[in-house]
Amino acid sequence: MTALAINIQNNGLLQPIVLDRQGRLLDGRSRLAACERVGTEAAFTTYEGNTPDIYVLSVNLHRRHLSKGQVAMITIKARSSSEQEERSAPDHEDRSEKEQTTRSLGQQVGVGVAVLGRASTVLQHAPNLVDPVVNGTMGLDEAYAIARENKERANGAEAQLARLREQDPELADRVVEGTLTLAGAWAEHTERVEEAKRQRRVATRLLEELVPPLAQTRGTGTFSRYDPAYATDTPITRETIAHAMTALTQMAQVWQERDLP
Repeated sequence: MTALAINIQNNGLLQPIVLDRQGRLLDGRSRLAACERVGTEAAFTTYEGNTPDIYVLSVNLHRRHLSKGQVAMITIKARSSSEQEERSAPDHEDRSEKEQTTRSLGQQVGVGVAVLGRASTVLQHAPNLVDPVVNGTMGLDEAYAIARENKERANGAEAQLARLREQDPELADRVVEGTLTLAGAWAEHTERVEEAKRQRRVATRLLEELVPPLAQTRGTGTFSRYDPAYATDTPITRETIAHAMTALTQMAQVWQERDLP
């Protein structure tokens, strides 16, 4: 006969068996078995709360020698696995309601809201450290510091990706698809920007060399003095003049669109 059964036989059941509203056993399986063994009538009570899973967890946690950090980490991990409350909460849920839920959870397991918050940060941003915290091989504070660094890096990467999307959507899409790293995308974007600058410099110098001299020929006898016999590499033809007129028309249109003087 177990010590629990002997104690119940001698002193009766001092702590009732806890059931949920449907009559399912939440706490007291060993006490119920001991009562049946020694023939003592069991006393029952009903848990009236809305989080029976957390109640069972809190009862069992307090029977083990765990730190506050371990309790918080086990609680957050269990809630995430069973109910997905943190990730499936509606976006329109009031912030105060979320804080009240966390505060109630903390009261049930006996840890503060801040400690649960640190455990939640570890779960979200350093999931590989959850088990070390639960096992006691790493403290919650140490894991939280690493999770904070991971979170800051992630937020920084998100900001960089958003900025890249504004400046070069095609490269941003490749990063999201996984065919290009964020660092690689920024390097390629920089190359594209520098190439665009180079092309603008070349185009500007070319137009500076061509257009002003052509403008200076207006109203002069330059055109009537043209002699194909003195032409060098590319003789000027009517087709060349037509293309030049088209180019100048396009140039005038671009200058107007860009509001250049």
